[in-house]
Amino acid sequence: MGEIMTDLTRLTLAEAGAWLRSGATTSLALTEAALARVASLEPKLNAFITVTADQALKAAQAADAERAAGRDRGPLHGVPIGIKDLCATEGVRTTAGSKILTDWVPDRDATVVSKLKDAGAVSLGKLNLHEFAYGTHSNNQWYGAVHNPWNTDCHPGGSSGGSGAAVASGECFAAIGTDTGGSIRMPAALCGTVGLMPTSGLVSRAGVTPLSWSLDHIGPLARTVRDAALFLNAIAGFDPNDPASARTPAGFDAAAGIGHSVAGVRIGVPRSQWANCDPDVAAAVDEALRVLASLGAKVTDIAIPMLDAGFRSTVLSSEAAAFHAQWLRERPMDYGDEIRPLLLYGLTIPAYEYVNDLRLRAEFTAEVRDVMRDIDVIAGPTCERVASPIAELADGAYRYSSLTAPWNHTGQPSMSVPCGFGKGNLPIGLMLTGRPFEEALLCRVGHAYEAATAWHAMWPPL
Repeated sequence: MGEIMTDLTRLTLAEAGAWLRSGATTSLALTEAALARVASLEPKLNAFITVTADQALKAAQAADAERAAGRDRGPLHGVPIGIKDLCATEGVRTTAGSKILTDWVPDRDATVVSKLKDAGAVSLGKLNLHEFAYGTHSNNQWYGAVHNPWNTDCHPGGSSGGSGAAVASGECFAAIGTDTGGSIRMPAALCGTVGLMPTSGLVSRAGVTPLSWSLDHIGPLARTVRDAALFLNAIAGFDPNDPASARTPAGFDAAAGIGHSVAGVRIGVPRSQWANCDPDVAAAVDEALRVLASLGAKVTDIAIPMLDAGFRSTVLSSEAAAFHAQWLRERPMDYGDEIRPLLLYGLTIPAYEYVNDLRLRAEFTAEVRDVMRDIDVIAGPTCERVASPIAELADGAYRYSSLTAPWNHTGQPSMSVPCGFGKGNLPIGLMLTGRPFEEALLCRVGHAYEAATAWHAMWPPL
């Protein structure tokens, strides 16, 4: 039985769905296998804050009954997934990785959770994260550090560290993440999974505790590009409960380009951004670009002047402080020692600086859109280095978001795909960024790279 469970947890989401539809397995079997994996690994990983085993088993039985009755809700129907504990879940506590919300039990689901339920996905529980999603390593003061499955002495990235670790280790087949400065893509890169930050507004943020209203994105972490595309299709769509929700283009299908050739796709590389990358990271990404060129993509170096000048912004700090201002006044010591000074700093930023940075963001976005008239995808490293030991974090001194954060400001879709291993046999990510609502092209390129390599199929030594 144990060997069968191990085999089941190593299926991709797409494979698990196909097995379910063919009758080769059941949702109950998949869910029992995933829960057994969680029970085995959680002492090492600490990826979950709350495991909802009983609810998951009931949902799996319901999915099997629906399928037996001829109802098929789609690719996620009956497949076990995880939910970042930033997303409200009706009747299940939602902590946001914080002490302040440690006992909060919402009375309704976030829209993204409702959509996953409608798609028939089976939630295994709530995943650990950096406190209030404000950080890059998920060393949580209140719920403990999340550990990287490739080396449990190392961090998994943040803030969706639990999502990255759970997917990479086989605890679930995919997971919700959020991304305000790279919080989907960083854990994906550092844990060896795929992480897709969709176009701003494509996935509703309603019911998700905000970090920065204008920068937050919701999206999937998964084992393959196809899995991420199928997951995104299930959660995308306009939501009147989110003021920034976008109308999904007619016929939107993130998986539509998968399997198509990338011959002629124009890939631009802002190589000046690699200046601070470790040599192992730069070498792996260079090789990934060579692979894409061998598949027919046109890879050329590009310049994005404002990026080259070091695009920085106070927008995240200002908006995070605005959301937390009342709690900061009333309960300052209920914030962790790392996040408290970040939020207090945000309160000191003058309005004119925030407004000026909004103007600069608009200029940067226009500059990038102009550059992308001549290219289809921007490519480069996701993070400058592989994951570092948790013991060396030095209060968050290692920050991994320098390459990911700019794309939150432009609102473009951006994806990290595994592209090799570096120092300590730790994963490296290739970041691909596309035009707004062109997730299908992004997934087409990412899948073509996957099909030509085997990095996505590697498993951590757990």
